[in-house]
Amino acid sequence: MSRVCEVASKPGSGVKPVVIGARNPLAIIAGPCVLESVELCLAVGRAMRDACDAAGAQYIFKASFDKANRTSIGSSRGPGIRQGLDALAGIRETLGVPVTTDIHEPEHAALAAEVVDILQIPAFLCRQTDLLLAAGEAGASKGCAVNVKKGQFLSPREMSGPLKKLAQTGCRDLMFTERGTFFGYHRLVNDFIGVVDMIELAGDDSPPVCFDATHSTQLPGATDTTGGRPERAGMLAKAAVAAGVHAVFLECHTAPRQALSDASTMLDVREAAALVPTLLAVRRASGHA
Repeated sequence: MSRVCEVASKPGSGVKPVVIGARNPLAIIAGPCVLESVELCLAVGRAMRDACDAAGAQYIFKASFDKANRTSIGSSRGPGIRQGLDALAGIRETLGVPVTTDIHEPEHAALAAEVVDILQIPAFLCRQTDLLLAAGEAGASKGCAVNVKKGQFLSPREMSGPLKKLAQTGCRDLMFTERGTFFGYHRLVNDFIGVVDMIELAGDDSPPVCFDATHSTQLPGATDTTGGRPERAGMLAKAAVAAGVHAVFLECHTAPRQALSDASTMLDVREAAALVPTLLAVRRASGHA
């Protein structure tokens, strides 16, 4: 049985811990792509938290303080690390749930680990040694987990590289996220054989695996901003849960086409909330619950 990833283990935080992996309840990581207004984030977070509570799933709120890897120089990047972490701390306290955000620079790791419960490594940066080591060291010292999104250019087996790098830091609370593989131009493909291979990557020492359903619908480079097929996200999420993933990642918004980032792949929060009990039912029917 693979290891688990313990989230929100900071003592005295007032946040209910989440344990991802093995026979623990399915975890849902959901929120807007980039930090917009706190009011929007709280509306999305409350809807997803309540849907997960009702269905028996675990919930982690997600939003990014900076999107440094956008296609266009004109794309919205977010409020920045100082203002963003202040907002995430308030959202965490108000909702009583763990929070996650991505980091792009090694110096972000220790600052973010003081506030968030999972440091997320973007897919394009999953081989950046300094970033991985900084995240792992911050995670080990601050009680923060690390989630590495698999690069679209890597095979499942190649995720053993990030795993070995993080192992050197002493950080044990790790997870990997699948978000599609490049296949030709302007299209991502999900290889569910590869998803199971990643679940079994290191045998009993394999980190839990999350499936990013919304980013998997991207059409990279289709226009000046990345296109997408969000209507396929639910189908992909159900297939991934049937394959045995431990968590599902869904970007959602109260007005998805007006989102400041990833508007072309974002789900309406009502659609995302309605998907949660279906995913739990698929998990039970597939024998993974």
